[in-house]
Amino acid sequence: MNWDRIEGNWKQFRGKAREKWGKLTDDQLDVIAGKRDQLAGKLQEAYGYSKDEAERQIDSWESDLPDDGSTQYRGRPS
Repeated sequence: MNWDRIEGNWKQFRGKAREKWGKLTDDQLDVIAGKRDQLAGKLQEAYGYSKDEAERQIDSWESDLPDDGSTQYRGRPS
């Protein structure tokens, strides 16, 4: 999945982000607005992740999203 596509369709993907990272609030997801660096920062705050771990989490989530642009999630159980 291309991050530009995630950012451009954030309203659709934010629900999937909320499923993955339940500690993130709707307000935080609104502020993130699809910006990868914002998401990494919020994950660091909410979960105490290092920057590298936050990036790994995002990479994993991104790779589980479908390539066809739909919001159908192929995620693995956490």
